[in-house]
Amino acid sequence: MFCFLDFVQCHQCKHLPLLPAGLKYSAREATSQRVCVFACASSICSTSACWTLMTGERGEQSSGHSGEDHLQSMFLWQYLTLLLLPITVQICKAQRCEEFTDLDLSHAIIGTSLKLRLLLYTRHNATCGTLVSHSDLSKHPQFNVSRPTTFVIHGFRPTGSPPAWIQNLTKLLLARADHNVIMVDWNHGAANVNYFKAVENTRKAAENLTAFVEMMKERGASLGSVHMIGVSLGAHLSGFVGANMNGSIGRITALDPAGPQFTGSSPENRLDPSDAQFVDVLHTDMDALGFREPLGHIDFYPNGGADQPGCPKTVFSGGAYFKCDHQRSVWLLLDSLNRTCASRVYPCSSYKDFLSGDCLSCDRFGAAGCPVFGYDVTEWKDVLLRLGQTKTFFTTNAKSPFCMTGYRVEVMVWNKELRFGYITIKLHGKGEEAVATIDHKAAEFKKYSETRLLAQFDRDIQSVKKVSLKFSTGNPLKAKQKLSVLRIRLTHLERKERPLCRYDVVLQQNDEVTFKPIPCEDSNF
Repeated sequence: MFCFLDFVQCHQCKHLPLLPAGLKYSAREATSQRVCVFACASSICSTSACWTLMTGERGEQSSGHSGEDHLQSMFLWQYLTLLLLPITVQICKAQRCEEFTDLDLSHAIIGTSLKLRLLLYTRHNATCGTLVSHSDLSKHPQFNVSRPTTFVIHGFRPTGSPPAWIQNLTKLLLARADHNVIMVDWNHGAANVNYFKAVENTRKAAENLTAFVEMMKERGASLGSVHMIGVSLGAHLSGFVGANMNGSIGRITALDPAGPQFTGSSPENRLDPSDAQFVDVLHTDMDALGFREPLGHIDFYPNGGADQPGCPKTVFSGGAYFKCDHQRSVWLLLDSLNRTCASRVYPCSSYKDFLSGDCLSCDRFGAAGCPVFGYDVTEWKDVLLRLGQTKTFFTTNAKSPFCMTGYRVEVMVWNKELRFGYITIKLHGKGEEAVATIDHKAAEFKKYSETRLLAQFDRDIQSVKKVSLKFSTGNPLKAKQKLSVLRIRLTHLERKERPLCRYDVVLQQNDEVTFKPIPCEDSNF
């Protein structure tokens, strides 16, 4: 890049000290032609070179150089300009950071034609994307095909703006492993108010991306080390690429695969388990923008797969009402990548049965126990492939850290009459408190019969000092009741430690009772 400025003084070049620069001229000399050359001096690249060339008659130099010396310097500068400028330009090209395409609503209204850009990030350029050639990988020595490669593929972009999670996801992926991360930018094609056109473009984008993966394979890349993370439409796009490669790519992670135009379609027209060696799927908005039925070797349904905690419940909340549940899938994956905490998932036929505590057995998974949601679920890959398709459930908090802590709660009462109601439990530690309200349905409490419940706490208390209980019926019009508890036992679902017990406690309706629990003994009931 050249900038032609009427400069009296061209500041000394710090990046290329070989250039004789810094000569000062009188005001009279400023009438001569000055050319200040900045090689990529904009934000594109920090490398800059600045020197002064003179044409026409030279006036007296304030630096005291002789005319002959200055003439020699002038010819030397011209020679170095021709010699070093191409090198400087190449340096700047190498350092140029490519950004995700940033469009706006006007582009989406007009409609965009498909244009696929591949932005490469590695540990050597974790924050500076490199635009990768679709036809010649030799131009990118930093792209090491012997390393694993993860493709991140976004979905429908109705406003044209870049996804808010790009940088964070890239950073966390590179923190986990030394691999190639390729952000698949198909914003030209996904930015369109006409959703059906964006759906149509997924096929075209998949063909383009398939050709690139084929080129990687020809250069020695192992398809088994290829991981595709697809969001919404990007999940099905990943599936199309996988199908084109006959299911040979290593893994597809689908984040709330799009439902509209895909629900009810045949496997060849959507993501399915045969598209990769291992397919894990997260469902967070299955009753609106997402896909309801299982699509992978393991399918995760946090909070039942719909109506995520912390998301707006009415349309009056604006755009967040439509996208919050759908986007939660990405934030949950980020939490798992960051190892903030682990969310254990449980195989079950329905969310209702899971909340009732009927699906807490992990025997089918062997010594490893039930899988953990997210990036590390591949530790259960072998057993999941043997099991076929596994549908799992778990609950989350409204914000990060999303993981909750589960306890099995067993209650035995000695009330003569049947009782129905809800239980709220608080665990008190040293300066901290965790709360679980079991209210998905009214629990049945029958004399000398054990009622089993699942309590999901918002945090994990490492050392429980006290426990608080509250019983409620949910019906303020009826006379207050009491629940006579013969024994309550709380068992941590993760830690292998002795359960906590309490015996002979009476709960008056809506009154909280606090006590110090004791370790349960095998002989106790």
